[in-house]
Order: sequence, then C-alpha cells, then structure tokens
Amino acid sequence: MQRAASGGRLERDEALRLWKETSLHEMGRAAHQLRMRLHPHETVSYVVDRNINYSNVCVCGCRFCAFFRPPGDPEGFVISREDLSEKIQEAVDLGATQILMQGSHHPDLDLAFYLDLLRGIKEHFPGIHLHAFSPPEIIHFRHMFGLSVREIVSRLIEAGLDSIPGGGAEILVDRVREEIAPNKCSADEWLEVMRTAHQLGLKTTATMMFGHVEAIADRLDHLLALRRLQDETGGFTAFIPWTFQPDNTRIPARKTTSTEYLRTLALSRLVLDNIPNLQASWVTMGAKIAQLSLFFGANDFGSTMIEENVVAASGVRFRMSREEIDKHIREAGFAPRKRRMDYTFLE
Repeated sequence: MQRAASGGRLERDEALRLWKETSLHEMGRAAHQLRMRLHPHETVSYVVDRNINYSNVCVCGCRFCAFFRPPGDPEGFVISREDLSEKIQEAVDLGATQILMQGSHHPDLDLAFYLDLLRGIKEHFPGIHLHAFSPPEIIHFRHMFGLSVREIVSRLIEAGLDSIPGGGAEILVDRVREEIAPNKCSADEWLEVMRTAHQLGLKTTATMMFGHVEAIADRLDHLLALRRLQDETGGFTAFIPWTFQPDNTRIPARKTTSTEYLRTLALSRLVLDNIPNLQASWVTMGAKIAQLSLFFGANDFGSTMIEENVVAASGVRFRMSREEIDKHIREAGFAPRKRRMDYTFLE
C-alpha cells in the first residue's frame, strides 16, 4: 500500500489483497497521499456543464436503466432543435463551457441527424465544448450505418465533436455485461472506440458503474483494462466511478453503502496510477460523501450537472449550483477552480 501511495504500480493480486486486508481509513490515507503526489496543491476542480439527452428511445433494453423507452412508447422523445438551443443557451447563461450530450440506441435516426446536431451547435455556440456520444452509441452507429469506428469518429470530429465521455463502460467484463446489458457493445468494443478516439487526437474520460451483479475481482479487471489502454494511448483525462442506483430498474440489487463507495474510489486511485484525475460522484452520493471523497483519492468535483436525467430516473436527485460546489469544496479545506474538459484551469 505504501509503495502504491508513493507512485509504485499495483498488480492485480496485490490490489485484491489490499481490498481484503486494509481498513477504510488505511486505504483512504494511501489514496490521498497519491492524490497529493499527483496534484501537490490544495485545488479541487470542476466543470460547468449541462447533460443533454437527445433521445430516450432505445433498443438496448439494459436492465439497469430506468431512463430509456422502447420504440413506439408514448413517453419516447427526440429532442427538437429549438429545445436543444434553448437548453444550451440556458447553460451558457449560467456560465457553462461544455455540453455533455448522450442519448440512446435509436433504431431510426440516420447519421446525418447526428452530424447536423453537432454542426448546428457549433454554428450557434462556437465557444462551447462538445463532449458527446459514448462508445456504445458509436458502436450502434457502426452497426446502423455500415462504417468503421474510425470513419464514424472522424466524421463526428469534422462536424464539431471535441471529446468523448466514458459512459456505457458499466463493468468491462463481458460476463457481467451479458447479464445486465446483453444488447450493448462488448468490453473490447468499448475499448476499441476509446483507442480509436485517442489515436485521432480526442481526449476522453472513463467511468465505472458498480454495485450491481459484479464481484470485486470484476471491478479490478475493469480498472486494469483502463490502465493498459492508458499505457498505450495516454488519452484518458479522468476516471469517474459511480454507484448503481437500483430503484425503477430490473436489477434487484441493494444500494451501495458510502463505505464501499469510498473504498472503491480509494482503490481506483491506487490502481490507476496513469490516469491523472479522479472525480467524486456527488450526483449519486450527495454532497457530504463527495466532500469525504476529496480525502479518498478524488481531486475533482465533477460538474455542475445543470441538467441530469438518467440517474434521476432511478429516483436519485441531488442538485448543486456553482455556488454550492464552491462552498462544499471550501468547507472541505480546498480551493475550488473551474476547468475545461482537458483539466486546464479557467480564470
């Protein structure tokens, strides 16, 4: 543990041993020591953005998702250009520098829809950073449009895409994915999209949704898959682990405790020695646990999430303004700083 806290690399069996044999506070202390080694300052960053869902119509039918609606459902929607522009303008007026845009596996939208969506945003909001289309969406585009991942990502970049979010990773173990999301892309396909994006010059984030049907060993395999790809490409700017929210889903799992969340966060910091930033998940854990996260390896408070619908569909509705984020960071003993997606600071 001390070797990992000092920047040494943990192997799989060592990480599993730490999980089994160390206390919450020991693991947190080591993770915080590594965090301060990577970021030797008292700053905690966050981005001002809005999470916009362009559609909820989806053929995947993931068991963990309370947000999607099947084709033909009366509650299904595809966002209009007017609504999209209104949402972005509201976000810009609140100081947003970024839009996180994700959707579904819609069976009827063509590639021109997505390209025009990006072009229209860049035309009307040229200064906004477009963080959009997670790997499962891009794999869906490949199946729908008969193009390679490289061709699709290249065309999205030409239309205005600036970076790719790490959504849809869930757990990067196919046995787990087949149980909770059998119609979604495989672990290798998720990694292929990220590898291709990095090769084409895009930065991306990575996530892990845990606390459903996976074992601790599966979480470690997920972390190690990300670490191997980061060794290869260096394209991940941040890692965001967040807890599965079971309400209104088809997975009868218990809610993950705050203790298990903090232990998983700390272990992630110790294993992912090559991914520079770790985000706290106040969206699922609330403000107080997010503050504690800053002493368990996290150096970033995520985003303002001016709008968030997917987690909210499970009944979890934490909300925070910029002023509240600043307040919580200061109360924890740190200095808040606004940032861009690539973790450069804004004045």
